[in-house]
Amino acid sequence: MTSLPIAGQRTVGRAALRLVGADRRSVTKLLVLNALASLAALGGPWLLGRIIDEVTAGHGAGAVDRLAIAVLACAVAQTVLSRHALAIAYRFGERTAARIREGYLRRALSLPAAVIERVPAGDLTARGTTDIDAVAATLRDVLPTIFIGIIQILFIVAAILLLDPLLGLVGLVGLTGIWFVTRWYLRVARDAYLAEGAANSRLAEELAATTAGARTVEAFGLAERRLDAGHEAIGETRRTRLATLALRSVFFPLVDASYSVPTVSVLVVGGMLYIHGHVTLGTVSAAVLYLRQLIGPLDALMIWIENLQSSSASFARVEGIAEIPAPPPATTATPADDQIEVRDVRYAYAEGRDVLHDVSLTVRPGQRLAIVGLSGAGKSTLGRLIAGVDRPSAGSVTVGGVPIADLPPDELRRQVVLVTQEHHVFRETLRDNLMVPAPDDVLRSALATVGADWAGDLDRDLGEHPLDGAQAQQLALARVVLADPHTVILDEATALLDPTAARTAERALAAVLHERTVLAIAHRLQTAHDADAVAVMDDGRIIELGTHDELVAAGGPYAALWNSWHGGSALDDHRGRTSPRS
Repeated sequence: MTSLPIAGQRTVGRAALRLVGADRRSVTKLLVLNALASLAALGGPWLLGRIIDEVTAGHGAGAVDRLAIAVLACAVAQTVLSRHALAIAYRFGERTAARIREGYLRRALSLPAAVIERVPAGDLTARGTTDIDAVAATLRDVLPTIFIGIIQILFIVAAILLLDPLLGLVGLVGLTGIWFVTRWYLRVARDAYLAEGAANSRLAEELAATTAGARTVEAFGLAERRLDAGHEAIGETRRTRLATLALRSVFFPLVDASYSVPTVSVLVVGGMLYIHGHVTLGTVSAAVLYLRQLIGPLDALMIWIENLQSSSASFARVEGIAEIPAPPPATTATPADDQIEVRDVRYAYAEGRDVLHDVSLTVRPGQRLAIVGLSGAGKSTLGRLIAGVDRPSAGSVTVGGVPIADLPPDELRRQVVLVTQEHHVFRETLRDNLMVPAPDDVLRSALATVGADWAGDLDRDLGEHPLDGAQAQQLALARVVLADPHTVILDEATALLDPTAARTAERALAAVLHERTVLAIAHRLQTAHDADAVAVMDDGRIIELGTHDELVAAGGPYAALWNSWHGGSALDDHRGRTSPRS
């Protein structure tokens, strides 16, 4: 099973810049309002320092009252500006989160079907839910705090330096401890959070697999094995979460201890300067108040850095889907006719392990070709290549001279449709599940053609009233009737139907597919008996090709298969006629 890639830090950074650029007007307003709010906040400590100097100098209460009113005005201005900035930040966060969700959905839907089938479903789901939710929460809650915090820190540091350069330098030196602790945390935290995200994906995959296969687990007594796998996944999740918790338990205490260093340093140096008459008591007080004011944004910044690391790892996982190589651009060429040519095709699911070897085949328009062979012979793989789901590792698969896999999706499905045993039923109405906008009488006719007698109300919600396996296959066959392609590949499409329903559906399809090309990948050799030609596969090669009668007369592998199947069928029929229970 192929694992999904993780985006690098540069890719994540560029993606974040694109998101910011997509809403630059809101970001500009956010920065301006936060800057004004931070400027208003700077007035309080400076004015309090002036009050101290006024009282020390013995000035009257009038001057102190005016300064106190100015402090109140600064606080009100800061509150109003911050409130508006926060509202803008929340709207920016929600819009940006919506862009991420929409982008992820577009990328997921544009992935080739072959990729979707091979990646862990739990990982894809976890990235589209848990990881995107983490990023959305960061955009909504963390980024506004970080924007505000960074602006406040820059303005407060500048204010201390302007108030007294020496005291400002002392305060900055005292802050270096926080700098080194934060750099260490940022260096080690990303990998730890990526490991936690991978563990979450594995747990989601185990839960999904166990839930989907609940009947199989019960039938074969696999409960203990599935419990062991689940406990192992839970243990890995717990271990990775404890690892990130250990990092936080070191990071936050060190940061808390570092807060007091610049304040104590400025008090000591400022006291000495005051004793020698180089600064006033109000200046030292204002510097200390600025440093204490610095703790608020620094504390918020440090707390949210942990969330930022977690969401950054989540964002890397979300953006990782864009690292999957895009398929080559669709061709603009139009097939000259409906003939399918397979020439010298080789294919490997894993590098160096070919499952098809130099397969060549011509399928004429209107021909009914059966592809038979033992399990693992490569029949379904060849069908996927002819349907354009996969691309050959070597050789070519063309329709009308144009590579099938290069056709645009809409054009491809007008040419070839693959119908397998597995059919997805959406939690929508029966009408929506038919996938083709058409009048009700056309939809009902398609359902009737495949013997779907159960289909009454087209507005029936298939989420509330799910279909059984046979009904789901009939729904899939009705989709084929409505799509009306010139070539249909049936990969045991009626295997789950009971014999009566299967014969009914096959007779209906025979009428609908008249003068169309049909490739039937079959285990029941009656399909091969009725076909125009039969291709026998073994170990990824076509070892026989001809009509049923020719191959039986040749006495080769197909004849052995036919005699074995026909003898088994006859024996079963005989047992059915003689059994007292029949």
